[in-house]
This record gives sequence, C-alpha cells and structure tokens, in this order.
Amino acid sequence: MKLIYFTHSLASCWNHGNAHFLRGVLREFVHRGHDVVAYEPRGAWSLENLLKDHGEAGLHAYRGLYPELSSEIFDPDVDLGETLSGADVVVVHEWNEPWLVAAIGRARRQGGRFTLLFHDTHHRAVSDPDAIRRFELDGYDGVLAFGETLAEVYRRWGWGNRVHVWHEAADTRLFHPPVQETDRKGLVWIGNWGDDERSAELESFLFRPAQTAGLSLDIYGVRYPEAALQTLARYGVTYRGWLPNARAPEVFAKHLATVHVPRRFYVDMLPGIPTIRVFEALACGIPLISAPWHDSENLFTPGTDYLVAQDEAQMERHMKSVLNDSDLRRSLVENGLDAVRSRHSCAHRVDQLLAILASYGISAPVEMSA
Repeated sequence: MKLIYFTHSLASCWNHGNAHFLRGVLREFVHRGHDVVAYEPRGAWSLENLLKDHGEAGLHAYRGLYPELSSEIFDPDVDLGETLSGADVVVVHEWNEPWLVAAIGRARRQGGRFTLLFHDTHHRAVSDPDAIRRFELDGYDGVLAFGETLAEVYRRWGWGNRVHVWHEAADTRLFHPPVQETDRKGLVWIGNWGDDERSAELESFLFRPAQTAGLSLDIYGVRYPEAALQTLARYGVTYRGWLPNARAPEVFAKHLATVHVPRRFYVDMLPGIPTIRVFEALACGIPLISAPWHDSENLFTPGTDYLVAQDEAQMERHMKSVLNDSDLRRSLVENGLDAVRSRHSCAHRVDQLLAILASYGISAPVEMSA
C-alpha cells in the first residue's frame, strides 16, 4: 500500500506536536512494509523557527533517531498529478494551507483513485471554527479526529459516520523506560507557553506546588515571553529552552515525576482529549500527576495510571507523596506502562487506521517486521 501524508512538517517538532505522533505512525507503516511518502511545504513555520534558533544541529536528534523517515518539500506550484501518482491513501493534516487542502480534494473529485482523509489534531474547530470552515473538504472521503468530542463537531457539520476517532499515541520504539535506571530527582515539565491558554493553571498546578513541596523543577519548551521567564525565575524554576522531542525519553529518565497541565480548550470545550505528552510520559515509565482533566473516553484509569489533582493543595500533596513513597511511584509506572503497551502505542493506531481504510475498500497485505 502507498500512503502519502501532507504535514506541516515531519522534520521539525518546534511547537508542532503533530510531528510526534506522525513520526511514530509513519515509521510503523514503514516497518510493516508499506510505501510511505511525507510532504511538507517549503518554508514551514515550525521548521523555519527551529533553524533560526538552532541551525541544522536542531535536526540531528530527529535524523539520528528516525533513520527510516524523510520528507519531500513541495512548492505552491506543485504538480499534484505527479505527486499523488500511485497513492492508495492520502492524508492531509489540518495545519496545511487552505489552497492545498482544496487542490487535493479537487484531484480526488476529478477521478483520483485513492482514499482521501482529513486529519484534525487541534482545538480550532471549537476555538476558531471559521478557520476550519475555510477548508474545502467536498472531495474528502472522511475525517480523522483525535478525540470523540472533536468528532462530534464534524458530525454536527454533516460528516456522520465518515468521521473517525483516531487518538494520538506514543511511539514505543523510542518512548520507553531507560534500559538502565540512574538517580532521578525533581520534576520536569515539557511544554510550550503558547498563547496564555494555561498560564494561571501552570502557576497553581505546577510552579507554586513544586516550590512549596521543595521539589526542583526543570522546564523545556518554546514561545516563553519575557514575562513568563520572569515568572519562572520568581518560582526558582530552571528554564532549559527547546527540547527535540526525540530526546524527551532521556530527559524523563532523569526526573522523579512529570505533570500534565492541559490547555483550557481541552478541559472546557474538548474534554476527553489528552495531549500526546500524556502518552509519551507514561510510555517512558515516569510517574505522572495531572491537573483536572476528565477522561470521558476511558482511555486510562485515573488514580491508577496517573494521579489527578483537583486543586493546588491536592497537587502539592500528590507531589510530596510521589517524592516520599517508592511503592506509589512503582505502581504508577507499572500501570501507566501497561495502559500504553496494551492499547495506546502507534502500532495500535496503525492497526486502527488499517481497519478504517478497510471500511473504504482498501486492503493490502501487511508485512510485519521487528
């Protein structure tokens, strides 16, 4: 089977969370013997920022740890007839330009012999619905939505059973516990400051309770304005800048625990959708404590796979418990790992996507490899 995926960027994960999941899924398809081609636009915003900040060295971790993957650069005058030639499946991510989404849809309507899917992994359908409505999706066979509440938005827009819930997951070929444990200390949080979508929550569920509990805190991420950096300094937080996602497992391995602080849109308007950091952290065998988040789809077992704090005081108590109770840490690690390995790896998502494609009449022999 030939799978073509149009992404904002495969090479860059600078403020581009979809790259995490996409790398794992495409690598899994490659290992199963499928023909995989990824396309990304010239001048992609994420890649441009990565190169501006870190140069070519910023790509070393991705290239070294994902040797199976590469991407083709396309320009606005791309010949889609040639580009789509031989494709069985084409997936277009929502972080692409409307002209590209429309042009690929037209190619499908005009006789393209491939199944065409639109992949949505963001909250814009509820936070900025006009931005999504600008996409011309008439030629698309279906939508992949990364959570049930997002899928329901598309159902209301008339997609019916042509929208499929396809959660993100961890690439367990890379995200796994360290082969050999070393000393762990303090907390780590990997995330971008973004657009003040969780600034108050970060103070009450991360900075302040960590300081009160006497735990050191390392933070990795981008788009931290000067005011945010001043806030980190006030709480004694060590800001370590951008981290290539491919190196996250080694960072998790050095710390006692991590914290999940969801953006408000995923708490209030799209409940039930965890960020990929939840899957990745649990896959790495690090205890996880979460700010309030309703797991409405029963992806995990809250209180068993990870701890949930309903307020700042409870977050502080959870942090102290994880610090002082080795049995609790061991239980959280074992249960979190079991949840990911049994149902939330990229291999599971490839199985699911193949089942979805079979419903569209696409069936290809699958060649498994290690």
